[in-house]
Amino acid sequence: MLLVTVVGFLLKYFPVDAGLAVWLNGFHVGFVGALTSGVYHVFSPGPAILITLVVAGIIWLVRKDFRPALAFAGVVAVTWVPSDIVKLIVHRPRPDVALQPHHFVPVQVDASYPSGHMVFVVVLVVALVFVLRDTRWLGLSVALGTVLVVVVGLSLVIDAVHFPTDVLASVVWSLTVAPAVRVIGVDMIMPRLRFLDPKGAKRAIQP
Repeated sequence: MLLVTVVGFLLKYFPVDAGLAVWLNGFHVGFVGALTSGVYHVFSPGPAILITLVVAGIIWLVRKDFRPALAFAGVVAVTWVPSDIVKLIVHRPRPDVALQPHHFVPVQVDASYPSGHMVFVVVLVVALVFVLRDTRWLGLSVALGTVLVVVVGLSLVIDAVHFPTDVLASVVWSLTVAPAVRVIGVDMIMPRLRFLDPKGAKRAIQP
């Protein structure tokens, strides 16, 4: 987390990928442009929260146990939300729309680094892999999740709403923070919370 933050400050004053951002924005035409803009809107904060709740609900229904669903939603939230704090601290400007051949509408005026969209998508995939790790669906989830991450990452830079380094930093953030949240929050803290253990809760209310 500290490394991602420090690198963000360096990139803020030395945007080494500014030229690459302009070149990639050149692909924002026709079907590709419509697709990448749609991807950006689908994974915006509001829909992202809804996606998390829906997936958590499905996990609850399938597993018939609220704890895996809670663990999934917790890993997503605790990994995703702090990245916005880093964004406020670093406050790297978005790619300059005056330099882009194709402007994204509406123009995004908040900070650029790291990408909240990318942090969310990567941690969504990672959290699903945690849930499915002991099932036959693990390989498929990894494959489809990788494709989703690549598509969203390319969409963000083609839209020119983020620099390529914003996207890469977001991938690093989620791949390192999410496992830490899993170990500390799910493996260490959740088993100690009696109200999350139906048997323990039943014992607690008995005289």
